[in-house]
Amino acid sequence: MKREYPSHPIVAVGVVVFKGDQVLLIQRSKPPKEAHWSIPGGAQELGEPLKETAKREIFEETSIAIKNIILLDAVDYIKKDQKEKIQFHYSLIDYSAEYLNGDIKAGDDAINAKWVSINDLSQYNLWSETILLIEKAIRARKSE
Repeated sequence: MKREYPSHPIVAVGVVVFKGDQVLLIQRSKPPKEAHWSIPGGAQELGEPLKETAKREIFEETSIAIKNIILLDAVDYIKKDQKEKIQFHYSLIDYSAEYLNGDIKAGDDAINAKWVSINDLSQYNLWSETILLIEKAIRARKSE
């Protein structure tokens, strides 16, 4: 499916992954937001359940496995070009999860991947929606 100037929204999954008091971030290798830091995730494949998309995308982008996958929220990412044509439209289903195992290594759609202390997230110029999702995941984790 064409991702830039699509004919319809693309369903994608993002995951806030925790390891202790750290969150997994990736540096994106492709548009939109190329070279920016974000939570890992990606497009759902036909016939693939959302939680399986979450597991697959985390593994493809970081080489780690996750557990305790919990629905957080759904958000839209819609970016228009200078002529007001829709350049990107993603319907993002976001989850939180816990690290299970594996050694972190950037792969697939990531040029970098790392664990970041919750206290250091402001240094990564994250999209405002990503910050809200991480904050929501932290609150949900504390109420468990």
